Amino acid sequence: MNPSAEYALVKVPEVTLGFWLIKIAATTLGETGGDAVSMSMNLDYSVATGIFAVAFLVAVNAQIRAKALYPFRYWATIIATTTIGTTLADFADRSLGIGYTGGSALLLALVLLSLFLWYRSMGTVAVASVHSPKAAAFYWVTIMFSQTLGTALGDWMADTAGLGFSGTAMVFAGLLALVAAAYFWSRLSRTLLFWMAFILTCPLGVALGDFLDRPVTVGGLALSRYWASTVLLVFILAFILVDQVIGHLDRAFNPD
Repeated sequence: MNPSAEYALVKVPEVTLGFWLIKIAATTLGETGGDAVSMSMNLDYSVATGIFAVAFLVAVNAQIRAKALYPFRYWATIIATTTIGTTLADFADRSLGIGYTGGSALLLALVLLSLFLWYRSMGTVAVASVHSPKAAAFYWVTIMFSQTLGTALGDWMADTAGLGFSGTAMVFAGLLALVAAAYFWSRLSRTLLFWMAFILTCPLGVALGDFLDRPVTVGGLALSRYWASTVLLVFILAFILVDQVIGHLDRAFNPD
């Protein structure tokens, strides 16, 4: 089977700059959207988590059953993981009382455990291998834990470490730049670098989301969570459409 035909079986997008821009926006939307339901609607974190858990399970089931990649369905599932990640992390950190440090440590262990079990079961955790229901299930469980970890890490850096939202965003943006540099100028495993970048985009998006909707007194812009979420959603939809158009044009002019 040639590489292009093999990749056609993969149910995740090609990892490009556009992928990372949409991923950061989706994580930011997960923070503002999750806070809109749990905080603006004054729902308990457990209730909000239950609501988003249903959306997550429905979306993941659709992804696992899909026979090919459907970009809008894929990114809807990513957003589902970011929203449940936000409320689940807040539930662990605040409602369970284990704090940001304890929550981050617990979630890091869950991410590593998920990757370990995935590798032991499939022999690889590479994104290009996600074309079977079993691999897709591992992929989405790992993503859900990584999104939750990102929320806990972002809150820990901003609050416990005292860096604030802008400081936290700059730290994780800098770490992402180092990962990008390693991708271009080192021989480190591309799979390792992907998962490092994927996890690091989570606290970056969380910090950006908090910066948009938190009160000015704590370093935020105090924007409406509903409006911020709407703008982010429109941006994501527009960028997916643009990415699709570019992809179709590229295939039209470069059929091989």
